Amino acid sequence: MSGAPLSAAAALLLRSLKARAGVERDRIFITNCRSVDWQSLTFTGERHEIGLRLSGPGAADALARLSDGLAGAEWKLHGHVVAEIVIVATRRARDGSIDVDLEALTLSD
Repeated sequence: MSGAPLSAAAALLLRSLKARAGVERDRIFITNCRSVDWQSLTFTGERHEIGLRLSGPGAADALARLSDGLAGAEWKLHGHVVAEIVIVATRRARDGSIDVDLEALTLSD
């Protein structure tokens, strides 16, 4: 990460993704988080590119929890709505960890 502060929407989304994976905090790492402002004629929000690394022997189970029903999940992000979220890539490392790349669109409510 670049060290730039996270937006409120990005911070809430990351917290929710970590909780959804259901692993200890030291088993899921943020490898990338980039957010850019987004708007249409009627909505404002942000597009997010997020990279996570799931480590340890339970990485595959954590990925299953994270991805199961992801697109239709209910998200509780105070002041924001997740309009779209998708896993765009996963990669397994030799040590058993799994890198996950996600893209999301959050809208201000």
